[in-house]
Amino acid sequence: MSRKYTRHGAQIAAHTRWAHTADRAAATEPARTAFIARFERQVDPEGVLPPAERRKRAESAKKAHMLRLALKSAAARARKKASAAAAIDAPAA
Repeated sequence: MSRKYTRHGAQIAAHTRWAHTADRAAATEPARTAFIARFERQVDPEGVLPPAERRKRAESAKKAHMLRLALKSAAARARKKASAAAAIDAPAA
């Protein structure tokens, strides 16, 4: 099956799930909790910091992670744009 059809199948499944979910926040709470816990373990592997300080540092680590992802995404878009421009400028064979 092509990526296009696989993507559409995944979108159908996601929309079907959310159509039958009364409380979206409750449904995604375990994932959000696990996501922030990852950064808490990263900034305080021994668990010695006070919870408020650990949370503050984890939020900063999460923001840094998201900024790295945004930077990678921008670079990929720039490469794609440059590639498309090069294809337009290339002489026809």
